[in-house]
Amino acid sequence: MKKVILFLLVSVLIIGCKSETTTDLTNALIPKPQQIEVMDGTFTLDNKTTLFADQEFEVVANFLSGFLQMGAGIPMEKASEETAQIKILKDAAQAMEAYSLIVSENNIIIKASDASGAFYGVQTLRQLLPVFFETQNNIHNQTAVIPQLKIQDAPKFPYRGMHLDVSRHFFPKEFIKEYISYLALLKMNYFHWHLTDDQGWRIEILQYPDLTNNGAYRDETLIGHYNENPQLFDRKRYGGFYTQEDIKEIVEFATKHNVTIIPEIEMPGHAQAAISAYPELCCNGKDVKVATKWGVFENIFCPNQKTFAFLENVLTEVAELFPGEYIHIGGDEAPKVQWKTCAHCQKLIKEHNLKDEKGLQSYFIKKIETFLNSKGKKIIGWDEILEGGLAPNATVMSWRGTSGGIEAAKQKHPVIMTPTSHAYFDYYQSENSDEPLAIGGYLPLKKVFSFNPIPDELDAADSKFILGAQGNIWTEYIATKEQVEYMVFPRILAMSEVVWSGPSENLEEDYANFLLRVEPFLERLDALRVNYANHLYEIEGRVLKEDDKVLYELTTPTSGKEIRYSLNASEEKIYKTPIPISKDAVIKARVYKVGKVLGRPFTDTIHYHKGILGKVHLNVNPHASYSAGGKEALINGIQGSNSRYGDKEWLGFWGDDVEISIDFPEETEVNSVALRFYNANGQWIYAPKKASLCVELLDGNLVSSEVAIAPKNDTTIVEVLLEFEAVKTKKLLIKVPSFGMIPEGSQGSENNAWTFIDEVVIK
Repeated sequence: MKKVILFLLVSVLIIGCKSETTTDLTNALIPKPQQIEVMDGTFTLDNKTTLFADQEFEVVANFLSGFLQMGAGIPMEKASEETAQIKILKDAAQAMEAYSLIVSENNIIIKASDASGAFYGVQTLRQLLPVFFETQNNIHNQTAVIPQLKIQDAPKFPYRGMHLDVSRHFFPKEFIKEYISYLALLKMNYFHWHLTDDQGWRIEILQYPDLTNNGAYRDETLIGHYNENPQLFDRKRYGGFYTQEDIKEIVEFATKHNVTIIPEIEMPGHAQAAISAYPELCCNGKDVKVATKWGVFENIFCPNQKTFAFLENVLTEVAELFPGEYIHIGGDEAPKVQWKTCAHCQKLIKEHNLKDEKGLQSYFIKKIETFLNSKGKKIIGWDEILEGGLAPNATVMSWRGTSGGIEAAKQKHPVIMTPTSHAYFDYYQSENSDEPLAIGGYLPLKKVFSFNPIPDELDAADSKFILGAQGNIWTEYIATKEQVEYMVFPRILAMSEVVWSGPSENLEEDYANFLLRVEPFLERLDALRVNYANHLYEIEGRVLKEDDKVLYELTTPTSGKEIRYSLNASEEKIYKTPIPISKDAVIKARVYKVGKVLGRPFTDTIHYHKGILGKVHLNVNPHASYSAGGKEALINGIQGSNSRYGDKEWLGFWGDDVEISIDFPEETEVNSVALRFYNANGQWIYAPKKASLCVELLDGNLVSSEVAIAPKNDTTIVEVLLEFEAVKTKKLLIKVPSFGMIPEGSQGSENNAWTFIDEVVIK
């Protein structure tokens, strides 16, 4: 990333009913411009400032005028190009979506070749203004002083998106517009609107009124987490939908904010809400209700003429409502159980020479694509649409890691990267136990910022098919707009920087710079009344091993803070260097700034066992979504959460047989190895059926031990103890075979089970 020349905050002065603000907010621009040069001098924006815009930028000019009028009572009257102080001008030399912004003593000039670039120039100007401009003020005739500068800016990726699921929980149209406005502020240009699923159909289709009369409402909703046993329900009817007039209003709002909406109509799976309204769309034709809990359901669309006629009629109305080029058709998590026993489906497989039911899904998707192409639309699907053969013109949204995107790019198909490892904002963002209930996982701000949408496996030619990336918000456990905001912010800031400014080339340096801009940017979010999550003042601890010694390091993300800690209830002291650990330890710490406590208190417990100084090796790497602690997490003396598999201590493996080799630094006597596995079948996580241990003796002989594992379904933490007579060794090997495929009829059937392993405790 290029260097930014920054000025420091100068001053803020407010006098009576007229205020003048002198400030430099170049150190709070997000996403970071590609080039910025700050110069001496300022420009004064006041109620005498006038505006000129070339005709094709009229919508952009209206946005700026409205923003200044609402936030500061500045009328921003129009003037000629010669006399206006703010000019938004056409410049054919600028690239698509690019802009230049020049602030001099006498004027502000934004140049762009298209309306998108002009709009982004205005968003940068907006961020250079004091944060009180974001609120509707009663004080008029306010004045802002902006530093003179030159900015040349353009996005790294053409697709910069955010997703919102309104099927699991419904959000009113006014919040949808707020959400879109947040994207616009951060120069994100696509809103992926997940409108249908098993738990609710949210879009009015005039030809099929029962989709909303019936399919938009469920009888009750699951309380607590899916894995809790017994499952409890609130016994309250829940639902809602957007009328076509609502959608037209939202589309118009999005257009004015330079955001394209991509509607998602799920098929062939995640269709139970639609089937509840029209049972003939399912292979067995049986009545079903709108789903009341989360997960994957076997009731999927049957690939018959009734279904295709229904979907074509639905998509015709959808295509007329949304002017963008894309319609998302889902394609994910579609169990083929009913297709396997459906005579019509089996006949189709034979008639069209399809390999199996995956081939039938490919046939289904290709048929829908042909129809939508005839309507001038392109399809996007989740990476499962690769199975059985990719539709000719499809764009792939890669969510199960990046492998699907890599495969699609090599097939010369456009790709949007949105892997669970870096883009699922419904995952926990902090390890604090008081975080709001979430689906699972662990995705802190830094990991989002570290994302590179272009995988190393792609060469320069295939990399061109990566359009960009998006963050996803699935709402099984997100019922209010406040909680949506909490899960989105500030992670959306990191994603916006990835897709606009480009991936980091020096993570530690760039992330530190990013946080320096996030901290003041939070004041703008305060002005916008966004309920963001503030983890900037939390403490992170980790075990270090140096020269056969164990140390414990404490850090906090932002600079200029002081950490104070206590070890095993000792008196609190200022943290300066990593803390030596030679026995079981409890560390407590807090962050201070000028003597004031910031953030939450921190506590960690280290169990000093015989393996803590060992070296650990794995035959396979943990999945990128569940590898935050790295392989060292297995023997660092820290136990993972008993209620959340998404933290730095749990390592997740998807379908892999895992071998853990531990080398001791010296001859060590051992007599037991304790293992912990997470077991949450509703989340596709299964404890293994067995585990084995092989200890290599000093004379080369081996001591082996094996244990069968058969946990009850409601057991979340499975503890396994491998015991044997005390022996001396320098090496041991633990084997943990994968559970295998998830059984038919269970959540995630037809997929590999996950294995989650915690601390290996050696005694």
